[in-house]
Amino acid sequence: MREIVFDTETTGFEPGLDGGDRMVEIGCIEMIDRIETGRTYHCYFNPERSMPAAAEEVHGLSDAFLSDKPLFASKAEEILEFIGDANLVAHNAAFDFKFLNAELEWAGHAPVSMDRMVDTLAIARAKHSGAKLSLDALCTRYGIDRSQRVKHGALLDAELLTQVYIELTGGRQIGLGLDAEAAAPAVEAVNIISPSNKTVRPARPHHASAEERERHRAFLEKVDDPLWEKLEAHIAIRISG
Repeated sequence: MREIVFDTETTGFEPGLDGGDRMVEIGCIEMIDRIETGRTYHCYFNPERSMPAAAEEVHGLSDAFLSDKPLFASKAEEILEFIGDANLVAHNAAFDFKFLNAELEWAGHAPVSMDRMVDTLAIARAKHSGAKLSLDALCTRYGIDRSQRVKHGALLDAELLTQVYIELTGGRQIGLGLDAEAAAPAVEAVNIISPSNKTVRPARPHHASAEERERHRAFLEKVDDPLWEKLEAHIAIRISG
């Protein structure tokens, strides 16, 4: 199953063309069967409006930084191609969907169906009722390193959320609960040696032949004060004692 974990950064809370807020960054992580594939999509956008100080304090994206970035409309097809028909995973997903679909509609594209939305906040609320459920809090709960998260950033937050999502949905061991039928192909792939196909080899000789003992005796005669003789004598004493 293909899924896209994504996050957005914006100028505020309510999207709008005339004085409203706009998306300024998107970061996407591709997963297949709960495993990251290494494919990502990341882009900054010029919001065509000034950045409120409160928003800049959160993500650090200034007017000067965004001034030469592309408009969302010029990247909309790239985004749609990357996400394809996969489910879209986000934390407090309704917020990110709201901005993504607003930008898509302004660019002349159909909105993404809300049926594809997977909200990790809702999953966390059901699993950890009454606990703190921010991305930072969930990273702490699951021991996920967030030391690089000095400011919010769409791609970094999507990477952290990917790890949180895996933990929320069963962890890295999710695929171990296989039934017998599903597990059968893996067993068949193992080269098991059974009595019916085992090759029986004759026992190897472990005693020196007369010829080998004679060669060994001749070798010892050339050695001054050989340790072998002392060892044999010691063993003989231990046995007789």
